[in-house]
Amino acid sequence: MKTIWEAFHEEMINLYQRIKAESGYNATRFLQMVSERGGLEAAKTLLHNPQVSYGFEELWKRGRLDLTVEAVVLKEQWSQLFSPNDIATARKRLDELGYKPLE
Repeated sequence: MKTIWEAFHEEMINLYQRIKAESGYNATRFLQMVSERGGLEAAKTLLHNPQVSYGFEELWKRGRLDLTVEAVVLKEQWSQLFSPNDIATARKRLDELGYKPLE
């Protein structure tokens, strides 16, 4: 049985694959960060940066904010991995652009 951290790491790898397949954007820096730091640490690094990532901007331009790390962080199944501040940051970034997650 996988731990929640292993499952989240897998989710981040799957996210990279979905980004490439569904938006046409090849998020190589994101994949590198996930590979080097692990999925959870990569997500937290992106959230703790005061500015959104280049990848976030690219996905916004392509109308695919659903494929951002921020959107994944807001899913209930991952909430125990993130602080209330992390979740608030993810929500604020998406809210500012008018994106409302389905969950």
